[in-house]
Amino acid sequence: MKIAVLAGTLALAPFAATAGGYVEPAAPAPAPVAPAPAPIGYDWSGFYGGVQLEYGDITADDAATGAEAAAGDNALYGIFGGYRYDFGNFVVGGEIDYNLADIDLTTPAGAAAGTLDSVLRAGVEAGYDAGPALIYGTAGLAQATATLGGVEDTDNGYFYGVGVDYLVTDQIVLGAEVLQHEFEDFTSTGLATDLDISATTFGINAAFRF
Repeated sequence: MKIAVLAGTLALAPFAATAGGYVEPAAPAPAPVAPAPAPIGYDWSGFYGGVQLEYGDITADDAATGAEAAAGDNALYGIFGGYRYDFGNFVVGGEIDYNLADIDLTTPAGAAAGTLDSVLRAGVEAGYDAGPALIYGTAGLAQATATLGGVEDTDNGYFYGVGVDYLVTDQIVLGAEVLQHEFEDFTSTGLATDLDISATTFGINAAFRF
Protein backbone atom coordinates (compact mmCIF):
# COMPACT_ATOMS: atom_id res chain seq x y z
CA MET A 1 0.00 0.00 0.00
CA LYS A 2 2.80 2.40 0.90
CA ILE A 3 4.46 1.63 -2.39
CA ALA A 4 1.31 2.50 -4.36
CA VAL A 5 0.90 5.85 -2.55
CA LEU A 6 4.54 6.79 -3.20
CA ALA A 7 4.21 5.93 -6.87
CA GLY A 8 1.08 8.08 -7.19
CA THR A 9 2.78 11.02 -5.50
CA LEU A 10 5.74 10.89 -7.90
CA ALA A 11 3.40 10.66 -10.89
CA LEU A 12 1.48 13.78 -9.85
CA ALA A 13 4.60 15.85 -8.97
CA PRO A 14 5.04 17.52 -12.44
CA PHE A 15 1.38 18.58 -12.47
CA ALA A 16 1.63 19.98 -8.96
CA ALA A 17 4.66 22.10 -9.94
CA THR A 18 2.62 23.83 -12.67
CA ALA A 19 -0.65 24.01 -10.79
CA GLY A 20 -0.21 27.75 -10.14
CA GLY A 21 0.01 28.57 -13.90
CA TYR A 22 2.58 28.86 -16.69
CA VAL A 23 6.16 29.41 -15.54
CA GLU A 24 8.19 31.53 -18.01
CA PRO A 25 11.63 30.12 -18.71
CA ALA A 26 14.57 32.17 -17.45
CA ALA A 27 15.90 34.78 -19.94
CA PRO A 28 19.31 34.01 -21.40
CA ALA A 29 22.25 35.98 -20.01
CA PRO A 30 23.12 39.07 -22.12
CA ALA A 31 26.07 38.70 -24.44
CA PRO A 32 29.23 40.46 -23.20
CA VAL A 33 29.80 43.91 -24.75
CA ALA A 34 33.29 44.55 -26.08
CA PRO A 35 34.87 47.74 -24.66
CA ALA A 36 35.14 50.71 -27.03
CA PRO A 37 38.58 50.97 -28.64
CA ALA A 38 40.93 53.44 -26.99
CA PRO A 39 41.51 56.67 -28.94
CA ILE A 40 44.60 56.75 -31.11
CA GLY A 41 47.43 58.66 -29.43
CA TYR A 42 49.91 60.94 -31.18
CA ASP A 43 53.42 61.45 -29.92
CA TRP A 44 55.68 64.05 -31.56
CA SER A 45 58.76 63.03 -29.60
CA GLY A 46 61.86 61.96 -31.51
CA PHE A 47 64.37 62.87 -34.19
CA TYR A 48 63.37 63.82 -37.73
CA GLY A 49 64.90 65.05 -40.98
CA GLY A 50 63.73 66.06 -44.41
CA VAL A 51 63.72 68.40 -47.39
CA GLN A 52 62.03 71.75 -47.98
CA LEU A 53 61.18 74.21 -50.72
CA GLU A 54 60.66 77.91 -50.00
CA TYR A 55 59.75 81.11 -51.78
CA GLY A 56 61.65 84.17 -50.55
CA ASP A 57 60.91 87.88 -50.91
CA ILE A 58 63.90 90.11 -50.03
CA THR A 59 64.30 93.83 -49.46
CA ALA A 60 67.67 95.49 -48.75
CA ASP A 61 67.74 99.06 -47.42
CA ASP A 62 70.69 101.42 -47.06
CA ALA A 63 71.56 101.18 -43.34
CA ALA A 64 72.59 104.83 -43.22
CA THR A 65 69.63 106.45 -45.00
CA GLY A 66 66.89 103.81 -44.89
CA ALA A 67 66.31 104.13 -48.63
CA GLU A 68 65.67 100.95 -50.60
CA ALA A 69 68.91 99.73 -52.17
CA ALA A 70 67.85 96.43 -53.73
CA ALA A 71 65.10 93.80 -53.82
CA GLY A 72 64.45 90.37 -55.26
CA ASP A 73 62.44 87.16 -54.95
CA ASN A 74 62.80 83.53 -55.98
CA ALA A 75 63.06 80.00 -54.61
CA LEU A 76 65.21 78.46 -51.88
CA TYR A 77 65.62 74.72 -51.30
CA GLY A 78 67.45 72.66 -48.73
CA ILE A 79 67.53 70.09 -45.94
CA PHE A 80 66.66 70.19 -42.25
CA GLY A 81 66.75 68.07 -39.12
CA GLY A 82 65.80 68.33 -35.48
CA TYR A 83 64.39 66.82 -32.31
CA ARG A 84 61.08 67.32 -30.52
CA TYR A 85 59.72 66.26 -27.14
CA ASP A 86 55.98 65.89 -26.53
CA PHE A 87 54.81 66.74 -23.00
CA GLY A 88 51.16 65.92 -23.80
CA ASN A 89 49.52 69.08 -25.08
CA PHE A 90 52.78 71.01 -25.32
CA VAL A 91 55.71 70.24 -27.64
CA VAL A 92 59.19 71.79 -27.62
CA GLY A 93 62.15 71.16 -29.90
CA GLY A 94 65.13 72.42 -31.81
CA GLU A 95 65.92 72.44 -35.52
CA ILE A 96 68.72 73.33 -37.92
CA ASP A 97 68.40 73.77 -41.68
CA TYR A 98 70.47 74.81 -44.66
CA ASN A 99 69.01 76.30 -47.84
CA LEU A 100 70.61 77.13 -51.15
CA ALA A 101 69.30 80.11 -53.08
CA ASP A 102 69.89 81.98 -56.32
CA ILE A 103 67.86 85.13 -55.74
CA ASP A 104 68.93 88.06 -57.89
CA LEU A 105 68.86 91.45 -56.19
CA THR A 106 68.31 94.53 -58.32
CA THR A 107 68.31 98.23 -57.52
CA PRO A 108 65.17 100.38 -57.89
CA ALA A 109 66.63 101.52 -61.21
CA GLY A 110 66.81 97.90 -62.43
CA ALA A 111 70.58 97.45 -62.16
CA ALA A 112 72.07 94.21 -60.79
CA ALA A 113 73.13 94.55 -57.15
CA GLY A 114 74.04 90.96 -56.30
CA THR A 115 72.54 87.63 -55.26
CA LEU A 116 71.49 85.81 -52.12
CA ASP A 117 73.38 82.50 -52.20
CA SER A 118 72.36 80.57 -49.06
CA VAL A 119 70.73 80.75 -45.64
CA LEU A 120 71.64 78.70 -42.55
CA ARG A 121 69.22 78.66 -39.60
CA ALA A 122 69.24 77.20 -36.08
CA GLY A 123 66.23 77.72 -33.86
CA VAL A 124 63.88 76.48 -31.16
CA GLU A 125 60.20 75.57 -31.45
CA ALA A 126 57.25 75.54 -29.06
CA GLY A 127 53.81 74.38 -30.09
CA TYR A 128 50.44 72.81 -29.36
CA ASP A 129 49.83 69.10 -29.93
CA ALA A 130 46.47 68.99 -31.72
CA GLY A 131 46.58 65.23 -32.37
CA PRO A 132 47.79 64.62 -35.92
CA ALA A 133 48.60 68.34 -36.29
CA LEU A 134 51.29 70.38 -34.56
CA ILE A 135 50.86 74.18 -34.52
CA TYR A 136 54.02 75.96 -33.44
CA GLY A 137 56.03 79.13 -33.24
CA THR A 138 59.77 79.27 -33.89
CA ALA A 139 62.67 81.69 -33.50
CA GLY A 140 66.44 81.55 -33.72
CA LEU A 141 69.64 82.65 -35.40
CA ALA A 142 70.20 82.91 -39.14
CA GLN A 143 73.31 83.29 -41.30
CA ALA A 144 73.05 84.60 -44.85
CA THR A 145 75.67 84.36 -47.60
CA ALA A 146 75.31 86.91 -50.40
CA THR A 147 77.37 88.14 -53.32
CA LEU A 148 77.19 91.94 -53.33
CA GLY A 149 79.26 94.17 -55.57
CA GLY A 150 81.04 91.09 -56.90
CA VAL A 151 82.23 90.00 -53.43
CA GLU A 152 80.81 87.05 -51.43
CA ASP A 153 80.20 87.88 -47.76
CA THR A 154 78.43 86.26 -44.82
CA ASP A 155 76.55 87.97 -42.01
CA ASN A 156 74.44 86.91 -39.05
CA GLY A 157 70.89 87.83 -38.11
CA TYR A 158 67.76 86.30 -36.62
CA PHE A 159 64.40 84.86 -37.67
CA TYR A 160 60.97 84.16 -36.24
CA GLY A 161 57.73 82.71 -37.53
CA VAL A 162 54.95 80.15 -37.32
CA GLY A 163 54.26 76.77 -38.86
CA VAL A 164 52.07 73.69 -38.88
CA ASP A 165 53.03 70.03 -39.34
CA TYR A 166 50.71 67.11 -40.04
CA LEU A 167 51.32 63.41 -39.40
CA VAL A 168 50.41 61.56 -42.60
CA THR A 169 51.66 58.34 -41.00
CA ASP A 170 53.56 57.68 -37.80
CA GLN A 171 56.81 58.39 -39.69
CA ILE A 172 55.89 60.76 -42.55
CA VAL A 173 55.23 64.45 -41.77
CA LEU A 174 54.16 67.22 -44.15
CA GLY A 175 54.37 70.86 -43.13
CA ALA A 176 54.22 74.53 -44.03
CA GLU A 177 56.01 77.50 -42.49
CA VAL A 178 56.18 81.31 -42.75
CA LEU A 179 59.35 82.99 -41.49
CA GLN A 180 60.61 86.54 -41.19
CA HIS A 181 64.39 87.16 -41.32
CA GLU A 182 66.32 90.27 -40.30
CA PHE A 183 69.98 90.96 -41.09
CA GLU A 184 70.92 94.36 -39.71
CA ASP A 185 74.04 96.16 -40.94
CA PHE A 186 74.97 93.47 -43.44
CA THR A 187 78.58 94.37 -44.18
CA SER A 188 80.13 93.68 -47.58
CA THR A 189 83.49 94.83 -48.87
CA GLY A 190 81.87 95.06 -52.31
CA LEU A 191 79.57 97.89 -51.19
CA ALA A 192 80.17 101.44 -50.05
CA THR A 193 77.52 101.17 -47.30
CA ASP A 194 76.01 98.52 -45.04
CA LEU A 195 72.56 97.08 -45.73
CA ASP A 196 69.58 96.22 -43.55
CA ILE A 197 68.18 93.10 -45.22
CA SER A 198 64.68 91.75 -44.54
CA ALA A 199 63.47 88.49 -46.03
CA THR A 200 60.08 86.79 -45.78
CA THR A 201 59.88 83.13 -46.74
CA PHE A 202 56.99 80.74 -47.20
CA GLY A 203 57.96 77.07 -47.33
CA ILE A 204 56.56 73.57 -47.60
CA ASN A 205 58.44 70.52 -46.35
CA ALA A 206 58.38 66.76 -45.94
CA ALA A 207 60.12 64.90 -43.11
CA PHE A 208 60.81 61.36 -41.95
CA ARG A 209 60.60 60.59 -38.21
CA PHE A 210 63.16 58.17 -36.75
